[in-house]
Amino acid sequence: MLKDITIGQYIPGVSPVHNLDPRTKIISLVLYMVGLFLVNNFAGYLFVTFFTIGIIVLSSISIVTILKGFKPLVLIISLTLVLHVFMTEGQIIWQWGFLKITSEGLRQGIFMALRLVYLVSITSLLTLTTTPIALTDGLEKVLKAFFVPIAHELAMMMTIALRFIPTLIEETEKIMKAQMARGADFESGGLLSRAKSLIPLLVPLFLSSFRRADELAMAMDARCYRGGEERTRMKQLVMGSGDFFAYLIIVVFLGVSIYSRIW
Repeated sequence: MLKDITIGQYIPGVSPVHNLDPRTKIISLVLYMVGLFLVNNFAGYLFVTFFTIGIIVLSSISIVTILKGFKPLVLIISLTLVLHVFMTEGQIIWQWGFLKITSEGLRQGIFMALRLVYLVSITSLLTLTTTPIALTDGLEKVLKAFFVPIAHELAMMMTIALRFIPTLIEETEKIMKAQMARGADFESGGLLSRAKSLIPLLVPLFLSSFRRADELAMAMDARCYRGGEERTRMKQLVMGSGDFFAYLIIVVFLGVSIYSRIW
């Protein structure tokens, strides 16, 4: 299951989405999220569904790769759906004892579950089609455009955190296999029992994380890293015609989302 986490991974490619400027992807992601949370009816979600599928197809990323990222989140998505279905007041369409399903709850649960699915899909697509270095530069430029005083430091921390997700997953799997070879059992028992069995993983995982962080700090210090002040780059970010077309598409998407909510 740990290998199924796609956020933080990068898959090389030559698709139109890969070729976009990282600033375009980041800004488009924010506008996509705004449009997604504005939609509140089935027609709007149908439009968002086709739009999201179209972006995934343009990225040349396999649908299987995107779907693999949902395996660790099945429980969260299912719990979100169930809580809204059974806890939302409204017109009752089914009842058994104190359990009841309302039409408003069913509608709200489906919408919230779809929002989570779409958010995970597009967020994963950002890291799958953007290198860590390009993502760092793009985040820094975007933050500076909004006059954030520590833009470089924030961009660096966010990118390092994303970059280390696959590394920590790999380290966790190694520790689990080592402990399973010594008789540890992580798969039998109920949910609470399985959660307790993961506690012995925390200490070696934290120690490994601190060691990697210390090695990274020493490597950056050995290369005279001093932050973003007076820092130059060999490759400058330049927007092309594809980026402006992407902005046009995302603005149209946002406009349709607003229209579907109002009318």
